[in-house]
Amino acid sequence: MTFSDSAGYYRSNLSGDAAYRSFVPNPLPPHIEFDCELVKALVEANSSLVLLNALSERIPNMSIFLSMYVRKEALMSSQIEGTQATLEDVLDPTIEKNTNRDVEEVVNYVKATGYAIQRLESMPLCNRMLREAHALLMSGTRGQDKDPGHFRHSQNWIGAWNCAIRNAKYIPPNPEDMEKAMSDLEKYINSEDSMDVLIKAALIHYQFETIHPFLDGNGRIGRLLITLYLMDKKILSSPALYVSYYLKKNRIEYYDRMNEVREKGNFYQWIMFFLKAVSESALDAISSIDELNYLHEKSLSQINTMGRAGESAKTVFFYTEKNPIMDIGKTAKALGLSFNTVSAAVNKLCAAGILDRSGNAARNRIFVYRTYLDILKRGT
Repeated sequence: MTFSDSAGYYRSNLSGDAAYRSFVPNPLPPHIEFDCELVKALVEANSSLVLLNALSERIPNMSIFLSMYVRKEALMSSQIEGTQATLEDVLDPTIEKNTNRDVEEVVNYVKATGYAIQRLESMPLCNRMLREAHALLMSGTRGQDKDPGHFRHSQNWIGAWNCAIRNAKYIPPNPEDMEKAMSDLEKYINSEDSMDVLIKAALIHYQFETIHPFLDGNGRIGRLLITLYLMDKKILSSPALYVSYYLKKNRIEYYDRMNEVREKGNFYQWIMFFLKAVSESALDAISSIDELNYLHEKSLSQINTMGRAGESAKTVFFYTEKNPIMDIGKTAKALGLSFNTVSAAVNKLCAAGILDRSGNAARNRIFVYRTYLDILKRGT
């Protein structure tokens, strides 16, 4: 492949011992040369998304699964940045999130995702929306002192922990160049052209990560931007795609391929990587939906054999699909049922092999929808 357009250039800043060079990305789009391999990857990725979207719209209980999918994407996107939390931590009703900053970061990502998706209904995908989502993402976390909800006014850089700017692996645009680059990116996001949506999504994610407009949280907002863009363009009708699953598995390659664009203008290899990430993530989501739906129908058929006592068991069962780790007291309060009613229902679900008791504590007993959780946990 040949690359006729450079990805950008370096600008010299300051002087003397304080001198450094920051990268200034060229506005999108670059020139992309299509070949048979790129067309094939594009067809496969689009086909996978069409299947995922069709499946997610057809299954009646998809809204229940989606609440879990958003948590899974939030967890894996946060894990890429080094957050030490598990899906069990995020779902455990006994963990006080404000005492566990890792869990809080994931919970905030879920909030930011829901907020941004709701905002898409009334406003275009824009820098204002990204800043608002960022404010939610960083609230009360380790990055709460990094100017949440605002683009940075100082230089940032990427490198080893606590490294000086002279030892940085990558230095994004200075604040002035960053403001212009984000303005250009916003225009590109909302532009109409003949470029395939998935290729535009790849370019938009790369460009956002290259600009790095926030002091912290850029990776998470940049990956959320993928979902928002695909939903804005009606390629996805719901956040059923968890692309961070693939990016986490291939984290080193993920960063190296974006760096390859900056260093050599090689957009082609980045787009190929991104399309594979979308395709494999979509296929994994399809597989998970099939398994979860099968499990849902199987469990319901078991509950339907319980007779009249099965009604309260069914109510608790639906609750556990949104809260696969639960305790009786909080469940009773959430459902407006008595403690004894929920306890009896849980006992029936345990006897049917649907729920398992976790631990041996006499009080604050925790029950887990283990099979369901195991499907969701894959990749986390």
